[in-house]
Amino acid sequence: MNKQKATKKQISITEGSIWKSMLSYFFALLLGAFFQQLYNTVDAVIVGRAVSSDALAAVGGSSATVVNLFVGFFLGLSSGATVVISQFFGAGRKEEVSKAVHTAIAVALIGGAIITVIGFGSASWIIKAMKTPPETIEASTLYLRIFFLGMIPNLVYNMGAGILRAIGDSRRPLIVLIISCFANIFLDVFFVIALRMGKRGDVAGVTGVAVATILCQLLSAVIVCGILIRSTDSYRLDIRKIRLDRGMLSRIISIGLPAAFQSTMYTFSNILIQSSINEFGKDTAAAWAAYGKIDVVFWMTMSSLGTSAMTFVGQNYGAGKMDRVRRCVREAFAIALIITIPMSILIVLGRSLLLGIFVNAQAVIEIGDQMIRFLAPFYVTYIGIEIFSSSLRGMGDALIPMIITLSGVCILRVGWVLVAFPIVRTVQTVEWSYPITWITTSVLFSIYYLYYTKKKKIR
Repeated sequence: MNKQKATKKQISITEGSIWKSMLSYFFALLLGAFFQQLYNTVDAVIVGRAVSSDALAAVGGSSATVVNLFVGFFLGLSSGATVVISQFFGAGRKEEVSKAVHTAIAVALIGGAIITVIGFGSASWIIKAMKTPPETIEASTLYLRIFFLGMIPNLVYNMGAGILRAIGDSRRPLIVLIISCFANIFLDVFFVIALRMGKRGDVAGVTGVAVATILCQLLSAVIVCGILIRSTDSYRLDIRKIRLDRGMLSRIISIGLPAAFQSTMYTFSNILIQSSINEFGKDTAAAWAAYGKIDVVFWMTMSSLGTSAMTFVGQNYGAGKMDRVRRCVREAFAIALIITIPMSILIVLGRSLLLGIFVNAQAVIEIGDQMIRFLAPFYVTYIGIEIFSSSLRGMGDALIPMIITLSGVCILRVGWVLVAFPIVRTVQTVEWSYPITWITTSVLFSIYYLYYTKKKKIR
């Protein structure tokens, strides 16, 4: 590292081969995202096959979209902390790293408490407002309320893992996720199958997987805090020093708040999509939920690549190595292309087998089959959004990426659903909102990235 020697737990980001270091960092993130998603998928598999397709719609439909809205806002905000810490760490400024770490944890505690209160109190109203099928309203509301009770440990873990990744350590967050994943699988099986909660109806089965999830989030938070507390480096966590430093909070918010709004608006548009999907009935809602569990493979890959690009760009930008900044972006984009194209092909070819993992009903599988055949080939058009927006945040520019996403994805998508869907009320009309907005926003990001790097003289 520049001014700081890399440990065995950290990947050299500011020196040596970029693509080799980025791949190593990325695969640890991706494997971590896989285990993160695995225990969500286990929830869906157990609920879908041991309880019912209605219960699957409750766990993976409206309630999951609402959870993404709240958690996405915070994760966007926490990306500000990740960028600030990576820039200071790359520049070797230990005192500022320490202040940023303690401010970040304070933000997680306060933010978790606020989201818990708001989410728990508004769960019932939100579920009904999303036109959730009547058969799943009770189970969806209960799942959402239980999930919100675990929001503080959820955000503390994510912030702590973000701190470790900002300094180049993607290995230990992976280990924490693996432990949490297997704990969740054990608890899912214990509550739903061993205690036979799945045999008592949808509500009982959904309760079992929700309780298992928040217990595992608590376990993850405890472990990652223990790692930070035992550290001897500049990012060491001292419980007595957890407080909001005004100057550091301002820096974090200036980068993180636009990203938080970007994530929120993105999820808000997806809530509108979910509401439109719900109008077609429980089979379509279940198919959308099952497709979402398959579709997430692409999203966690892009998210991991985005985090990699942001961290690599951030540390090199902080170290003043502008030649490496642009190379980081180019190589992240190349990696994204090489991964996305074969992934899209495999998802399309194996669609029936993949859908069968989650549901037995043939009607649901047929609907999900059409969704995959239509949307998966367009994944490649999303790459520019993730790589360029993450790289720009790594350089400290978050406001314009938010505006571009707000315009190209959110406003355009909402407009499409509000205008086109009432005219042609088909699932395909809803699906078209994705490729149209991906292509438009990727083009806008490409133009702005070229302008920004030219203005900043990043050659």
